[in-house]
Amino acid sequence: MNFVDLSHTFEDGMPGFRHENDDGTHTEYTAEVSPFFSHEESREKYDGKAAFEVTEMQFQTSIGTYLDSPYHRHPEGRDIGELEIGELIHPGTVVDARELDSDKELTIDALPSEADLAGTAVLFNFGWDKYWGSEQYRSYPYISEAVIERLIDADVSLVGVDTLNADDHHNPARPAHTRLLKEEIFIVENLRNLDSLVGESFRFFAVPIKAKDTAAMPIRAFAEVDQ
Repeated sequence: MNFVDLSHTFEDGMPGFRHENDDGTHTEYTAEVSPFFSHEESREKYDGKAAFEVTEMQFQTSIGTYLDSPYHRHPEGRDIGELEIGELIHPGTVVDARELDSDKELTIDALPSEADLAGTAVLFNFGWDKYWGSEQYRSYPYISEAVIERLIDADVSLVGVDTLNADDHHNPARPAHTRLLKEEIFIVENLRNLDSLVGESFRFFAVPIKAKDTAAMPIRAFAEVDQ
């Protein structure tokens, strides 16, 4: 079997969303990763015969390569802990959208037929992972409202993007999150390495920890490519 890693590395100080504040400042999403206690600090607890590190992490759950549950947008929706494993593993389809520039929307012409999308994880390859960690990553292409409606009509199971957001960040209505999550079509953002899956047959895995009362959660996204 051939596995393809589709996740960004989760690390201390990693980039995330930026919220602009009314006073002109901004709030950054990020992660803090550090030893809760180190090998050296623990050694004396074991009479010098063993040593362990326990790592502490603090982060907003919408960071890195992560999965949005319906609860992220809709208070009555299911949270991360309520999603079944089988709902997070699907045949994958990659839509090649690498020709789009910043702040441009993907039109319905780019999609394959609805019959080819039913029950799949549809992953949009904008090629934007190459900008990860740079300011350019914050200005990205996105899927149009017509594409969103076609995905719903096609009965897809999950939608993924290799950008910061499935929605246009200039649109406060957030139609992708509003419409897709209402239909229990889950969303994965900040994917990477989708270039390697263009034209391939594969299964997509997007399984987070089983976290209660949680709207989103980082995942180790990967694909199992058919041989």
